[in-house]
Parts: sequence; structure tokens; C-alpha cells
Amino acid sequence: MYVFESRIRYSEIDRNERITLPGIINYFQDCSIFHSESIGLGVSRLKEEGRAWVLSGWQIVVERYPGLGEPVRICTWPTSFKGAMGERNFLMLDEQGKHAAYANSSWVYMDRSKGRPVKPSEEEAERYGLEEPLDMEYAPRRIALPEQTAEGERFPVRKYHIDTNEHVNNCQYVQMALEALGEELNVRQARVEYKKSAVYGDRILPRIAKEKERTVVELCDTEARPYAIVEFIGE
Repeated sequence: MYVFESRIRYSEIDRNERITLPGIINYFQDCSIFHSESIGLGVSRLKEEGRAWVLSGWQIVVERYPGLGEPVRICTWPTSFKGAMGERNFLMLDEQGKHAAYANSSWVYMDRSKGRPVKPSEEEAERYGLEEPLDMEYAPRRIALPEQTAEGERFPVRKYHIDTNEHVNNCQYVQMALEALGEELNVRQARVEYKKSAVYGDRILPRIAKEKERTVVELCDTEARPYAIVEFIGE
């Protein structure tokens, strides 16, 4: 298990002085990057080898949103490697050691030059190690699409959306989906299914469905093909 400690920063909170959902996701994403860097398989190393771990899906459960200045401990560990696929759990613990948020994530190891999945070497898998999966209710990887959606306002991919892989960062899709709703939502669970990568200059068409128990935002290209599907459960 890889662990780092932090405090909730002013730049990570909303108007209620609580960390945002994207703030939690960024902590989880940073923790996985720190883990890779600590074992010599970080961003620069993978770029040199033409490899990249690409996020395929998220399931994030929020028990509560920690407040400004609150100490938190972020933990992550891989739970499986199967072919080119890997799964990783995350925890955000408060000062009392209680779960503030936790998550499961699915990743694909990619050959960047060929644009296709490739199995990590035994040495790479051994460096990461494996631990038992978190005791949580695991949702299906696929998100059921709503029958009816309403189109939101189209918007361009900006430079600040782009990460080191030259496409829209994983967390940015969640931020886009929240903004597309046009209203505040107290999210207790978020799931994301990534379909294809948006890049700088693309235009994104949000398709929104508000159902009884969930809200779904499909972030699509101009021909309504999804880049990512985001499901929120909350009120």
C-alpha cells in the first residue's frame, strides 16, 4: 500500500468550505502517480518506453466531504493484473482513521506508439505488488445508458484540460459533467466509463438524463459518440 498525508487546501474547497468531488478524485489520481514514481515506473520512465496506464473506469463513494484544513491520509494499492488490465483501490481517511471516501478503478496498459493494449512485464507487476481488494459494494463496469437525454451547450476542450498524455485528464471529465448539469449536486457515488480520448480543440456535446435515483451525463463528440459517460448518485 502506498500512503501520503495532506491537508485540505483552500484551492480544493467549494463555497461551503468542503472539498469538491474533483478534489477527491485528484487526490486519488495523485496518489497513484506518487506510487508509480516511488517504484521507478513514473511518468517520465513510461514516456521513454512508449507506455502509459490509461484509466478505463472509476467507482467513487463519498461518505463525507472533509473541510478546509482537515488532515487526510490518502492510500492506494493494486488489487489485480489480468493481461493488459489492472485494478486499483483508493482510500481517503480522516484524522480519526474513518473512511471519508473510497474508490475502485480499472486501468489499461497501452503501447502509445501502436495505440493498443499491452501486458505489463512480470517485473513491473512485481514492483507494484498486489493486496486484497477493499471491502465495498462493487458496481458493474458498464454504465447503463438512459433512454432519453437532453442536449446541453457544446463547449471546446481547453489547454488546461490536457494532461501529460496529450488528452483530456480523467478528472476533467467529471468536472465537465458537473458543470453541464447547471445545478449543485451532493454526490454520494460517482461512476465514470471512459470510451475514447478527447484532445485539445475537440468540441464536447453533453447529453443529460435526470432519473429518479441517478443523473447521467454523456460527454460526446459532435456526432454524439461518447468520450466518457458519468453517472452521479446523490441529491
